[in-house]
Amino acid sequence: MTQTRVLVEFGMGTSLRRHDYTEAAKRAIKDALWHNSVSVAELFDFPKDAMQIRAEIGVQNPDAVDREELKKIFPYGQPEIHITKGGLDIAKPDEGHTVIANAAIIVSFDMEPV
Repeated sequence: MTQTRVLVEFGMGTSLRRHDYTEAAKRAIKDALWHNSVSVAELFDFPKDAMQIRAEIGVQNPDAVDREELKKIFPYGQPEIHITKGGLDIAKPDEGHTVIANAAIIVSFDMEPV
């Protein structure tokens, strides 16, 4: 079977005070997911567990993100979490920084070629 991409959504999340890269990534994923109300699995008459989900996350400190916590966000499907250097750390005037994470959620299914 051929893996066919059927949906891509984008999101952004922040951690304003705690410098929590995992929390910023969670918020970015939720932002992307909440933009989507398309029932793709039902559209193709597939079970929801057949969804192959690739979450691409960009943050300035990829090693500080807990992939297993991010997987818990997805209620169904087969999520793969890929984290790369990206996003932004914005310095605050007093001390510390704000963490900004970006997410791209890609949904695919194994389909027969047309």
